[in-house]
Amino acid sequence: MQPIADLIAQQIPGAVLGAVEAFGEQTVLIARAQIVPVCRWLRDEPELAFEQLSDLTAVDWPEAPERFEVVYQLNSLRYRRRLRLKARVPLPACEIDSVSPVWRAADFLEREVFDLFGIRFRGHPDLRRIMMPEEYDEGFPLRKDFPTAGKGWRNTFEFWPAIQAGREVRIDADGLTAPKPAPRSTRPDGEAAS
Repeated sequence: MQPIADLIAQQIPGAVLGAVEAFGEQTVLIARAQIVPVCRWLRDEPELAFEQLSDLTAVDWPEAPERFEVVYQLNSLRYRRRLRLKARVPLPACEIDSVSPVWRAADFLEREVFDLFGIRFRGHPDLRRIMMPEEYDEGFPLRKDFPTAGKGWRNTFEFWPAIQAGREVRIDADGLTAPKPAPRSTRPDGEAAS
């Protein structure tokens, strides 16, 4: 079979910016403005039938001119094939068209990428936070410039002093901190502990 990148390029001129094959899987770099037509064609073309979007995520490349890659993992169950699409997204616009009209599975996946990377999906039916609180304004946790130690809000949790002191902390079913359980009175071999 002809490489899928060539088929896309024939069907949608200007859509393919690059392609690579590794480990029996193809990755195709798609022009950002063409992502929805390409995805719709890949789903609807009977000889390809990529009817399943199994994952959608992003990668942050802080030094790249187009900082983010939105990555689409597609499956053709009929032909037992996989395909990875990538589309580059620059700052400051940081947006791309939503593929949720093509695959309903994109709904929550795009919300997750929006929430954790700050990439907006134009035309998404309900683009709002899915993991972080709505009022969270500290940035986007999966961006590489997000500080690994946080921005100070972690010190406000009541269990933080115990962790800083090196004590083990458990959370009971009600979400409250609970003391560390007492040591076992017997060893694993059944003998009494001394």
